[in-house]
Amino acid sequence: MNNRDLKEELENLEKWIEDIQEEEGPIIVEGFNDTKALRNLGIEGEIIHLNRGDSIVVFCEKLRGRSSAIILTDWDRKGGHLARIISDGLQANGVKYDLEYRARLAVICHKETKDVEGIYAHYLRLKDRLGV
Repeated sequence: MNNRDLKEELENLEKWIEDIQEEEGPIIVEGFNDTKALRNLGIEGEIIHLNRGDSIVVFCEKLRGRSSAIILTDWDRKGGHLARIISDGLQANGVKYDLEYRARLAVICHKETKDVEGIYAHYLRLKDRLGV
């Protein structure tokens, strides 16, 4: 990948970070390491991880009353399956959900990482390769 492509990928990732920070609803991730990666990127909003011992049904019921949530599962097969189950659960509980951030991230990082916890390391690699 040439420097222009790397620069464009870094700009797209930084724009993604900026955009997601402006959102109101919680960000739903799979586990603690995903939360850690997002925090390392400077994302300060509410982040909730699934692996807390509740079933997905109970997890979604606990979000009832929220106006919206961002689903940010990994973009591998398991993450896609989880995203569908969570979106169905949120919809059943009257919570609007957003899968756009997940889709954007999959496009930005698809060659380098397939999971949320790998985003921060990818971000650092991009900056290192570009010398910024």
